[in-house]
Amino acid sequence: MLTAPPDPALREMREEIRRRRTFAIISHPDAGKTTLTEKLLLYAGEVETAGSVRPKKNRGHATSDWMAMEQARGISITSTALQFEHGGCLFNLLDTPGHQDFSEDTYRTLTAVDSAVMVLDGAKGIEPQTRKLFDVCRMRRIPVLTFINKMDQPGLDPMELLDEIERVLGMVAVPFNWPVGYGNRFQGVVDLQTRQLLRYQRTLGGQVRAETEEMSIDDPRFPESVGADNAAQLADASALLEVAIPPFDRERFLLGLQTPVFFGSALNNFGVDCFLNALTHLAPSPMPRLSKDGLIEADSPDFSAFVFKIQGNMDPMHRDSMAFLRICSGRFDRDMLVNHPRLGKKLRMTRPHRLFARDRQGLDMAFAGDVVGFVNPGMFIIGDTLSTNPDIEFERIPSFQPEFFGVLRNTDMSRTKQFRKGITQMAEEGVVQVYYDPDGVRREPVLGAVGRLQFDVVESRLVQEYGVHATLDSLPYVCARWPRGTPEALAKVRWPSSGVVRFRDQFDQLVCLFTTKWELQNIARDYPDVRFHETNEVPLTRTS
Repeated sequence: MLTAPPDPALREMREEIRRRRTFAIISHPDAGKTTLTEKLLLYAGEVETAGSVRPKKNRGHATSDWMAMEQARGISITSTALQFEHGGCLFNLLDTPGHQDFSEDTYRTLTAVDSAVMVLDGAKGIEPQTRKLFDVCRMRRIPVLTFINKMDQPGLDPMELLDEIERVLGMVAVPFNWPVGYGNRFQGVVDLQTRQLLRYQRTLGGQVRAETEEMSIDDPRFPESVGADNAAQLADASALLEVAIPPFDRERFLLGLQTPVFFGSALNNFGVDCFLNALTHLAPSPMPRLSKDGLIEADSPDFSAFVFKIQGNMDPMHRDSMAFLRICSGRFDRDMLVNHPRLGKKLRMTRPHRLFARDRQGLDMAFAGDVVGFVNPGMFIIGDTLSTNPDIEFERIPSFQPEFFGVLRNTDMSRTKQFRKGITQMAEEGVVQVYYDPDGVRREPVLGAVGRLQFDVVESRLVQEYGVHATLDSLPYVCARWPRGTPEALAKVRWPSSGVVRFRDQFDQLVCLFTTKWELQNIARDYPDVRFHETNEVPLTRTS
């Protein structure tokens, strides 16, 4: 029996989805994550010189670290979306913060990717924050590719680094290339499949692509070309790898049991080109996404997406708020009518944008795997589902428990409106949690944060984006809890006069701040019908 050929539109959609690659880059601070990001853009042709992006319509330059505080401190503070094409694939790269104080933003970003690139410092191996981010990848079953960076500096033996990956992270490290020379003698890498040496020439500051020279390691001239010691070390390493390392198994990689490993120097562009080429065939296409009713396949005809990030004031010419959506299934078209389960209404999506760091460009269509920006007029919060099928709804993204608290004071009352607007915006973004006195006695907001640096971000952004100077004074609270129970059970609670303070959060939910864990334990013991949740739980679907 003959079957009808697939619909042309469906065939086009499946082909577009097949060529998507959506991944995040994770690392400990200073391992070279942002440098690798910029060099991938350089070799993809999106960057003319590393560190700057081509200006569009004379609107200036943009980089993955675009905030004033990021540029001043040299650290990534917020996740950045960058879309580019290479080798017939369309990449959605999400550059994440490395500092532990911004781990909540990184966690939210990792919910939106199908794979991750783990950057290791060749001199330090697996560092604490790398381990924590890898654990998130393992929990979310995200396959990991590894780039061992800074091979042009003194560091650990490559074999020792492979052993550490297996011993500490519990997955087999399968090298795809191998360094020739270490430290200041680092010349390039050998492709272990083709047995070809890629030798690079250093460029000024690594700002442009490095010139390469290829040579087979079986060429009789190879030992003389790279040096007898380097050739001997490579021969010994190759012999050991053949017996000690199993062949690459794609299924085991997708299950998180293997990681393909690449060596290089992002700063000097050594090995970046072959790593980018490897991403095209190693990084997976969009994977199925778990909803409350089961798996949603990426090529499902139903459009579905979720909001994983909100960011305000990305472009000085557009002082607005942008919602980042990861498309999970189907095809999106401009002006599409979608369901918004949390609000219980339909929305027309009229202003989609392709995002490239802080820059934006209008688009007419997008497919599963893409990260798309929408101007947020207050309709979206992190974790919202949008879909053409009203039965599709994804699990909400959990929030982290705040560990640091402080009261924020506006020092210029003439800027009160701007102060409130800035705090509201950063609360929507999840930069901090914001609490208010339910009786209105205290006008200043109380902030809760996972890390102290988040407070610095608030103060810096208030100045840079809203022209507001504010001061933050630390408060002696150690934890926040959201009491849940029947109205009758909550009404029976006799709150102590000290040790606990009640506020309302940005969702108008009751939250209690405790000065000691002992106070929390006492109340929880005395009122067993009240549950004290570690995080706020925004309802998945509108109940009214």
